[in-house]
Amino acid sequence: MGKPLMIQGTASGVGKTILTTALCRIFRQDGYSVAPFKSQNMTSNTATLETGEELAISQILQAEAAGIVPCAAMNPIVLKPSPDIKGVQLILNGKLHDSIDAYELDKQSLVKEIKKAYEALSSQYDIIVIEGAGSPVELNLNKDDIVNMGIAKLAKAPVLLVSDIDRGGVFASLYGTVALMSEWERSHVKATIVNRFRGEVSYFKDGVSIIEEITGVPVAGIVPYIELSLPEEDELGSGSYSRLRTQPEALRKESEYTLDSSREDEYDLIADHVRKSLNMELIYKILNG
Repeated sequence: MGKPLMIQGTASGVGKTILTTALCRIFRQDGYSVAPFKSQNMTSNTATLETGEELAISQILQAEAAGIVPCAAMNPIVLKPSPDIKGVQLILNGKLHDSIDAYELDKQSLVKEIKKAYEALSSQYDIIVIEGAGSPVELNLNKDDIVNMGIAKLAKAPVLLVSDIDRGGVFASLYGTVALMSEWERSHVKATIVNRFRGEVSYFKDGVSIIEEITGVPVAGIVPYIELSLPEEDELGSGSYSRLRTQPEALRKESEYTLDSSREDEYDLIADHVRKSLNMELIYKILNG
């Protein structure tokens, strides 16, 4: 079975999608077969594969970075907002299922489908890089969580917790997130990542020590700010990454979707940028338990 590694964030738009994409590329470069996984997305930014399956573009791009063909198992649940319907469209395992009220979604009824999708990937690949959504400490929603710690528990995945220092409040966001976790949730958090740092990283040495002291886990890296054309999954992104150069329709080739080589250089760019910024020796140690 594949080894899991999960990327969670202190909030929406902190860079989980890009870091997941980069790690998919890094692990591929290091000779591993790797696949992305996100149990649930709420996004209108989707594409249709040649199989007819529809999933979020973010997981398609992550699959491209990993050098594999995307499939619905990488994103078994998509909640797709639409101006033409009340509520959202539920896309289940790549197929349009129904229009629902997102707040009335019976999440636990979908756990079986999520588990089936995850296990299918885990049986095929060496490493599964799992992306969370929003924050893992939305306390009013955590009872039936199926996208953050609920998935970490299901997959027995170690978690890297990401915060965006460009927004400010990095100490409060990391400490507050860890402090609001239950004991078993904290046990999954193995390291933190400070994302989108501007300036000279060496000047943040004291900051690293403080973060490690207040969270109780090591800082796996300080990732400098970089401009990219790859999109963030969340619509509330900070703007440090522009939207995809081509519109979603450019990936909607109906029954003609193939892996796109036009973004290969950018996948290598972000992988190199992140590899230089992270303690990959620590990350492999966390991955291997």
